[in-house]
Amino acid sequence: MPDTPIRNVVIIGSGPAGLTAALYAARADLEPLVIEGQAAGGQLMQTTEVENFPGFPDGRMGPELMMDFRKQAEKFGTEFLTRDVDAVDLTSGSPFAITVGADTILARTVIISTGATARWLGLPNEQRLIGKGVSACATCDGFFFRDRELVVVGGGDSAMEEAMFLTKFASKVTVIHRRDQLRASKIMADRAMANEKIVFEWNSEVVDVLGDDVVTGVVLADTRTGERREMAADGLFLAIGHDPASGLFADQLETDSQGYLVVTEPTTATSIPGVFAAGDITDTIYRQAITAAGQGCKAAIDAERWLEASH
Repeated sequence: MPDTPIRNVVIIGSGPAGLTAALYAARADLEPLVIEGQAAGGQLMQTTEVENFPGFPDGRMGPELMMDFRKQAEKFGTEFLTRDVDAVDLTSGSPFAITVGADTILARTVIISTGATARWLGLPNEQRLIGKGVSACATCDGFFFRDRELVVVGGGDSAMEEAMFLTKFASKVTVIHRRDQLRASKIMADRAMANEKIVFEWNSEVVDVLGDDVVTGVVLADTRTGERREMAADGLFLAIGHDPASGLFADQLETDSQGYLVVTEPTTATSIPGVFAAGDITDTIYRQAITAAGQGCKAAIDAERWLEASH
């Protein structure tokens, strides 16, 4: 591939991490290319009002905020490719080969910011009501449900954390769990059970979401008998895990047991020199736009310094 130009930085993914990395790399005159994918913009594209991103006291719609990110990166010379990556070769070393359709893109450094997606129940009305009472992020959306009755689906530590966080705002939180005991650690389970605002519906699963324009309730099915009943609720929060979008890289880069890319903290360096990762693809704890953006900044600086050191 002698005639293929070699890029300084190629960023795979276009959420807050990828676009912040692009902004910093562009301002460092690295002329980054962002392969943003067909579903560009990350999870904020499915978010309505974002009120916890600093600098926007009146809030901002998720898609508008991501468009601002993109415009700012583009202003300083970022190039965008609105296609999906089909394959990568990271193990042969820099320059790395990235396959997009019939094209091969070569990059001295790669920043991976493909994110993670919340697991959904797969119900038609669930998808229709995302942002209208259905959420997978209590930290993001709990504030909007002051003095409301909410439902949390899940039985692990994250579900208990979400439920307890929501009690700061909600009048009542009902945890729906498929079994008759929690998977959560004892300390988390004990805390949730001691919270007077939290009640549990055991051996139950949500099989439908009710509401025309906003969530008004859920349909529960008994996992033993199949019997169904309706429960009034103002919001449905899913806490059944996330899936990192690491499939392209998992057999080449070190991952944890859940498939998240492992980085050498406090840097964003992965197990292959010259390859960096930022945002939810590495984050099992915070999963916020602001933390992803901060990591994107770090990744661009890490890539810039790696390029300087390798020349």
